Amino acid sequence: MKLKLSNLQARRFLLKRHGLTGKHLFTGKEGIMSFVRRVGCVQFDPVDVCGRNADIVLNSRIRGYRKSDLEELLYKDRRLVDYFDKNLSIFPVEDLPVFLTHHSTGSYAAAYERRGGEAVKQIEEVIRQLIKERGFISAKEVDTDKTIEGPWSITTSLPRAALESMYYRGELIIHHKTGMNKSYAFLEDYIPAEVLSAGLPFRTEEERYAWHIKRRIGAVGILWNKASDAWLGLHLKAAGRTAAYEKLLADGEIFEIEVEGIKDPLYVREDEREALEAASMGKPSGKAPKPRAEFIAPLDSLIWDRKLISALFGFDYKWEIYTPKESRKYSAYTLPILYGDGFVGRVDAARKDGRLVINNVWTIDGKPLDGKVKEAFEECADRFIRFNDTPR
Repeated sequence: MKLKLSNLQARRFLLKRHGLTGKHLFTGKEGIMSFVRRVGCVQFDPVDVCGRNADIVLNSRIRGYRKSDLEELLYKDRRLVDYFDKNLSIFPVEDLPVFLTHHSTGSYAAAYERRGGEAVKQIEEVIRQLIKERGFISAKEVDTDKTIEGPWSITTSLPRAALESMYYRGELIIHHKTGMNKSYAFLEDYIPAEVLSAGLPFRTEEERYAWHIKRRIGAVGILWNKASDAWLGLHLKAAGRTAAYEKLLADGEIFEIEVEGIKDPLYVREDEREALEAASMGKPSGKAPKPRAEFIAPLDSLIWDRKLISALFGFDYKWEIYTPKESRKYSAYTLPILYGDGFVGRVDAARKDGRLVINNVWTIDGKPLDGKVKEAFEECADRFIRFNDTPR
């Protein structure tokens, strides 16, 4: 029998699963690992107006989140790795072999090699020697001023093109970052051999795509079989996606649900059934928790499917960073404001002169925040300021 939920029940399940409602479910470095394993990956973007996307995602879930904890997990503990899943992402190191297989011969590396040709190959030999001597290297440390035209017709330095090509192919790993500058090292020097030699969790192409689709459903929590940004990076057409859904249903890996007000079927991972049934029957997990406010990152997996978020929450969000200034409705880097079991508006926050400044707040109803919503917003803003290491 198909499970039926009200819109409110579905929202509460989704937000609790993401650790975005009530008391924080996750704390410290172990909390980061637990959350990342739950959603599969956290999308990375280097833009840093009020925190990078991955940091904002984690700050909204991890109690007392510190950026240094993520840096340690990535570049000291090596329990997480930054590579390609949904575009550039951060995910558990044990998943790396899957994505090396999926992406290492992909379009990025091929584009640099095709356009750079012999010049890229020659500088790669220089880079390998420098890494052998120094342990790691950044593009700025390679002595040449040559440039090439990279992907999307963007001119870039030859060393950077070569390093990124070697990284995309899986020869190099990011050793550390200093601001926007990346230093690379040999992947095999930092990723345990037992991880790299581990078998893949699938044997056929059909199983591979089913594995990826299940992972993306888990990243969002509830998802339908419709085109959206939730599938970026999979290079899978609609027919292939449908075949993967059918296999997952037949194998009992996911199940279908019906949500009030949404005509399309929605799907949840089988291991979430108990929590979803509890929400649908009004058990404790389905009750309204104490409201909490959070600023949601623009590339948060919760909102990867913008049309689904509109259908569930009645909230339409567009990241306007790539929208021409004269065409923006709000501003380049607005963050959705979550309160309780819904979105109440969006905020424009940015660092300026060593401080974090709230430039503007737009509410859903156009009225100023007041009462408990205002109180929760101010508590959230205080945490966001601390997270950005800026004085109030």
